[in-house]
Amino acid sequence: MGTSDAERALAVARLVENDVAGIDVNMGCPKEYSTKGGMGAALLSDPDKIEKILSTLVKGTRRPVTCKIRILPSLEDTLSLVKRIERTGIAAIAVHGRTREERPQHPVSCEAIKAIAEILSVPVIANGGSHDHIQEYLDIQDFRQATAASSVMVARAAMWNPSIFLKEGLRPLQEVMQKYIRYAVQYDNHYTNTKYCLCQMLREQLESPQGKLLHAAQSSREICEAFGLGAFYEETTRELDARRAELLAKTPGEVEEPAEDTSGVIKMAVKFDRRAYSPQITPKMCLLEWCRREKLAQPVYETVQRPLDRLFCSVVTVAEQKYQSTLWDKSKKLAEQAAAIVCLRSQGLPEGRLGEESPSLNKRKREAPDQDPGAPSVQEPAMPGELCKKPFVALGSGQENPLEGL
Repeated sequence: MGTSDAERALAVARLVENDVAGIDVNMGCPKEYSTKGGMGAALLSDPDKIEKILSTLVKGTRRPVTCKIRILPSLEDTLSLVKRIERTGIAAIAVHGRTREERPQHPVSCEAIKAIAEILSVPVIANGGSHDHIQEYLDIQDFRQATAASSVMVARAAMWNPSIFLKEGLRPLQEVMQKYIRYAVQYDNHYTNTKYCLCQMLREQLESPQGKLLHAAQSSREICEAFGLGAFYEETTRELDARRAELLAKTPGEVEEPAEDTSGVIKMAVKFDRRAYSPQITPKMCLLEWCRREKLAQPVYETVQRPLDRLFCSVVTVAEQKYQSTLWDKSKKLAEQAAAIVCLRSQGLPEGRLGEESPSLNKRKREAPDQDPGAPSVQEPAMPGELCKKPFVALGSGQENPLEGL
């Protein structure tokens, strides 16, 4: 985790400690998005805060706590810092052998990592060797010995060619990329992430014909075509679409039975996944259109934010009935879409999923250019502030939660 606050770090650690093997605090990231919040490498100039964060986590969680740092300009200051870190009770420390200001083109200091490993009793994990030292599997062991570390952390070298972990040696890059693309398609990985990882593998070959095709790709299909996997993509997506259609064919009651609690709120455990819906239609749009056809008042969304993890939950009121998803979401918009889904499913109405038809919405969109400029529109950009009343409440400590019982 990245953190600059001990109590918030502990709150997050307790949320995940039953699902992880350990808690690690990143105190080495030099990127501005991290350091401007006092996290990452910014902590290296505040040993008191480092000690408080790690001590709080060690005492407050049931999992081993580790951290990753960068070295300081002075070896003496670095050794003083790591000894102080060790006293907090951490289980291990990872050391990137560069300072906060240095980048991959600067040489990694094996000597500094070795000096740290020799004075600490906890395991030391050496990091930063990809550029200078690690080109194949055997180099990992050489880097470990050069730093006297207990183990080695590999990042960029593994992104360049994940087969670096094969004892038999590196596999040809084209073979690795093809295998990666197949996994990405089979598990519906978002194409932007697939593209990023492939660009990391191609590196200096990005200006090749294949690299240019990859750079121009705007979908998983185009990525597959760039690597000669067009037929594989078509076959795999047909299988995935068939599986999705089978699930969509189930009635809402078969997927999730709505339940009404004692407060009168109808609840279901649902989330809004944008990929499962038509590009121009959302559940909120479908619900608004249905209310218009039935001459009902517009849906009213009430959203709260949980202070512990900053997640959101929304309740939508339609015809004096409240609907809510029991799953909390990372944004207000997603929470509102989930509430709309609960309402639509409980009414047996279309919600805009792929393969569903919503003639009135499609008709309204086609007629939009000819509408009176003053007439209301159901286009999504107008939804957030103009078509629905959506009170928002940020829950403070001690404040009653209107969504209690989740």
